[in-house]
Amino acid sequence: MQLTGKQLTTIIVAIAFIVMAIMTMVVGTDDDQSDDSEKVEKTESTDSLEKSSQNSRDTTVVINKPIEGDPYQELDELIGLGAVKDEVKSLANFVRLQQQRQAKGLKTPKLSYHLVFTGSPGTGKTTVARIVARIYKDLGILKRGHTVETDRSGLVAEYMGQTAIKTNAVVDSALNGVLFIDEAYSLVPEGGAHHDYGQEAISTLLKRMEDDRDRLVVIIAGYPKEMKRFIDSNPGLQSRFTRYIDFPDYTADELVSIFHMYVKKNEYIIGSEADRVLREHLEEVIQRGDRNFGNARYARNLFEKCIQQQANRLSGKKQLTKQELTEITRADLEKSF
Repeated sequence: MQLTGKQLTTIIVAIAFIVMAIMTMVVGTDDDQSDDSEKVEKTESTDSLEKSSQNSRDTTVVINKPIEGDPYQELDELIGLGAVKDEVKSLANFVRLQQQRQAKGLKTPKLSYHLVFTGSPGTGKTTVARIVARIYKDLGILKRGHTVETDRSGLVAEYMGQTAIKTNAVVDSALNGVLFIDEAYSLVPEGGAHHDYGQEAISTLLKRMEDDRDRLVVIIAGYPKEMKRFIDSNPGLQSRFTRYIDFPDYTADELVSIFHMYVKKNEYIIGSEADRVLREHLEEVIQRGDRNFGNARYARNLFEKCIQQQANRLSGKKQLTKQELTEITRADLEKSF
């Protein structure tokens, strides 16, 4: 059967469409694989206090771009943490002075900008790490001043040979910024677990801290006792982490202030009777001395429970007044404990 010219043209066009469709499918598959291989979850935050409390343990790596504003002022405005603020300011003053000495051709000691933050959960370590990153940028130590926050799960893989790759990828994302490793002591399990890959992560990290010493600052954090055990486990860690900042637990007054901060920020009010109950409860919680007490995180969670209880109390009512919509009562608090 002999085809006409018009029929041949139709067949050629149809074949071209089929080829294009196949190529589109292939490109789409490659893009999907590229997306699946992206292991780093990127998030941005404009509220450093809240963000420090929202990172769940399921999050492997969180990248925070530096927010605008004066980091020194933000440091001053943090509730409590007087000794921590003094340590950070002292470090910044020392760096500035050494920079001036260097500019005059005077001898300057070799500086290490890596830090160890010790303290209980919820004491502001992550928040201060973000501020330090921005201060380092202001001082010219770092070009970007972002933070990359992770823990053991973000650095250690399940199979031999993969941990170095995983750790290097996280370090790459932190270059020109701060790598913040929470609960860093978990990289060296107590008792030395068999076939643990934490040491591989540490070796990889130490090498990168040397290779990229002008582009990387590492801040490690955790409980004081566990962090001492971690640092003592490796001479390389001992030589690189020489500056410690301790984060004390918040006092009852400071936790009340943090609770009030959330109340004001979200346009609620709390009466004097409810405020008295709040203070008594926080004092009692602190006196119990629970190791897993969340400090500032506890105050935030308590506030969220209170406004949920307020919503339950007001459900079914119509034509609510502004007072009713904003007031947190004693009953709301007591049902939240």
